[in-house]
Formats: sequence, structure tokens, C-alpha cells
Amino acid sequence: MEPGGTATVMASVRTALAEGVKEWKPRVQAMAHEIHSNPEVAFEEVRSSEAAAALLAEGGFTVERGTGGLPTAFTATAGSGALKVALCVEYDALPNIGHACGHNLIAGASVAAALALRPYVDELGITLKAIGTPAEENGGGKALLLERGAFDGISLALMVHPVQDGVTYNPAGTSAQAMGRYKATFVGRAAHAAAAPHLGVNAADAAVLSQVAVGLLRQQIPGDHRIALFVAEAGHATNIIPERAVVEFECRAFTLREYEALLERVRGCFEGAALATGTTLIIEATEPAYEPLLQDNALAAHWTDAMFTFGKDTSTSGDMSGGSTDMGNVSQVIPTLHPWLSIPGANVPIHSHEFAVFADSPEAYSVMFEAATALAWTIAGAATTPAERERFIKAAYRRQTVTAKVPHEYQH
Repeated sequence: MEPGGTATVMASVRTALAEGVKEWKPRVQAMAHEIHSNPEVAFEEVRSSEAAAALLAEGGFTVERGTGGLPTAFTATAGSGALKVALCVEYDALPNIGHACGHNLIAGASVAAALALRPYVDELGITLKAIGTPAEENGGGKALLLERGAFDGISLALMVHPVQDGVTYNPAGTSAQAMGRYKATFVGRAAHAAAAPHLGVNAADAAVLSQVAVGLLRQQIPGDHRIALFVAEAGHATNIIPERAVVEFECRAFTLREYEALLERVRGCFEGAALATGTTLIIEATEPAYEPLLQDNALAAHWTDAMFTFGKDTSTSGDMSGGSTDMGNVSQVIPTLHPWLSIPGANVPIHSHEFAVFADSPEAYSVMFEAATALAWTIAGAATTPAERERFIKAAYRRQTVTAKVPHEYQH
């Protein structure tokens, strides 16, 4: 089929793609359930990534494991067309809480869409890549894969993300926040807490003061900014003045400029705590920074049209109130679609035990397959609309020559 086919041809393609999703439904749902039942955290998704990669290989994709030097990443490729499309497959879970962000559904939607598209890649003139992207919750897997060439030549990138009930399926105008995560280490001097406390320098006091300062700062920042922290270390015995304390924190804002300004103010809180207690302070980034999410309007229109067909709420939405994704990094350099998948009945917040239960429910799997069909239709629509196809091909990603510095612990 030549790009720019008639509406009749497109309707036929839509029917075929929907049938393809239906054909793979039992296998994909079993895979998504397996991922949910065996949650694996960032960079440890051995079983989850293999389940997705193996199913794609069964469906006719050529699979490369260990993409970008990340053991739990993979790239599954089919076709050789000029329009290069990436479907991102997430599968990492949250520590101690499992799939409370529904990444099993993200994996299922992307894999099902890829399998449905596989027989039609030549007709659509596309090279289709399903890219297994580990460590979204923490670690910035997509940021690392961007730097290491996994997205070279890609013209558009897509995925979906589950959210609670009641969120519109129209992604136009929605975004996600820039975010950076850091470790603040205060170093003092140990001493006996009873015999000679005056000879010690209490690093735990610095951790307490930094929390108070950040808490007071929250009143003075815009309502869509976010600061979160926890004390990772602050002493080990009551009879020793703590000589080391560690506070891990993150900052979020919807623009990079606002994020950087917020980060400087938070740094000031930690520096003030160090000054007040006489401790020394080291602040280090713990993972690549996440950039704001940009939705491509043309892809959003195709997706919204598809979800309207399924009877979903496609009313215009404002920006998301919070949250970040390393898909934001992809969206800054590649036309991207990252819509929200509202789970019926899930009237609970994401990142909760209750949401983890909903992520493995019949209702969740039902909308997952609707999303898979919509993703496939969106790709077909972009591939067969001449002006869009030309724009996307011209937008193919080419890496910059300067590679961002990656913390040692993430240099796999």
C-alpha cells in the first residue's frame, strides 16, 4: 500500500489491526499478568524483559537483548521502511509496592500493538521497533538508551500510561514534570553521646534542619512545583553522635527553567543546615534528570480519534498535576505520544497498594487492549498521511556529539 491511501483502505487496515490485537490477546494478557505477579525493580527486570522479548520473537521480530549495555533492555525489530517507529515497553515495578504504576499494562499495550502491526510493516512502509526500556521509576532507562544509540534514526515514539479513573483520554495539552533526584550527605564527627557529646558534630541534626527548611520553603513555591525527600541514614546507635547522615530528595517543575530555580533554592536549604551544624555537605545526582513531556499534536489527534471510537472521554484536559517520566527526554528530541490510560473503577491514587490491585484487573486489561489497538491505528494513520509521514521522516533522531555524564552506579 502506498502512503496516503484512501479512507476505505485505512478502514480496512484498522479492521485488520484490531483483529491482530484480538488474535494475540490471550498471550499478551498472560505476559502482562506474569509481569504483574513477579514485580522487578529498576535494572533488575530480568524475568519481565525476557517475557516481553520472547513473545515478540515468537511474533516474528528480530530481537537484540542488552540494548545500550543495559542487561534488561532489548530491541525487537521488524520491517525496513523509511519511517522508523518505536513502541516503548516498560516493565519495572516500585520497591516494596509492586506494579502500583501499572507498567505491566504499558508492556502489554505496546507489545500487543507491535504484534498486530508486524504483518503490515511493509505495506505501511515502516521500520517498527519495540524497545524494552528498563528503570523508568528510577534510573532513567530511556535517558541512558537515548545517549547510547537505541533511538538513533527513530522518527516517532509511542507508549501509554495507566492512571486512575476519570482522566480524559485526550493527551493534547498534557505534560509531565522535569525531575532530578539527589543524595545529600552530611559529614560530622562521632563522639560518645553521654561522656563527650560536646566533642561531636551531629550530622543527624543537619538532616533534621534540612527537612525543616524544605518544609518551610514549600509555602513559598508555585503550586505545581514538588519537593520530596526522606532520610536514608542518620546514625546507628543512641550512644554515638552520628557522624554521617544522608537525605535523598527530588525536585519537580513543568519547565526546565523552573526546575533549575527550584533546585537552587532546595540546595540552599541543605547548605544552611550544614552551616548551622558545622557539618560538611556533598550533594550528588543519583540518576539522569527527567525532562518535561511534549505531546505531538498529530499523533494525539490520531489517538483521540481512536479512543472516541471506543466511546472514551476525549474532552480537552489541562496539564497533569504532577508526575514525571523519562519519556520526557525522548519527547524533547523525537515526536512523541504518551497518553493516559484511565482504568475504570480505579478511584485510588497511583503508587498505592490499591492501584497495584487494579493494574491486574479485568477492567485494566480491557482498556489495555483498546489502547493497543489505538496505538496501532495511530501509527498506521501517521504512516499513511503524506504530510505527516514526510514530517516524521525528516524528524529522525540524530544524537548530539556530547554525551551527558551518567552516575557510576547506572553505568551498566
